[in-house]
Amino acid sequence: MADWTEPLRARCHCGAVRFTVQLSDGLNTARRCDCSFCAMRGAVALSAPLSGITITQGAEALTLYTFNTGTAQHYFCKHCGIYTHHQRRSDPTQYGVNAACIEGLSPFDFPEVPVSDGQNHPSDRKTGSRLAGILRFTRT
Repeated sequence: MADWTEPLRARCHCGAVRFTVQLSDGLNTARRCDCSFCAMRGAVALSAPLSGITITQGAEALTLYTFNTGTAQHYFCKHCGIYTHHQRRSDPTQYGVNAACIEGLSPFDFPEVPVSDGQNHPSDRKTGSRLAGILRFTRT
């Protein structure tokens, strides 16, 4: 079993982009979001501080996508299209990291993942973040 608090190796699908990530609180920050973009992307994201990601290979293969306010910065491999990480709009001092990119981890390793109410973004509300629901996965 991996120690999820230690620096972890991660990569995109094709391996052009490789990086290490130091998670903020291991696997305890796993979540999804129901905003228009995240709902289509479908990734489980884990939190890391901005200093927690080091691109070790393929920085030139990363491409950036922003929308709406432009605060969130979503990074993808320009070769395979896999989302690797993003700088969060809800907390620009953090990255959300695609759990599926982390070596030895799969989004199906989480039996339940909280889903943030991104359709009513926390940055647009006075009350902060809200839970939109729980996504459950049960192996058959």
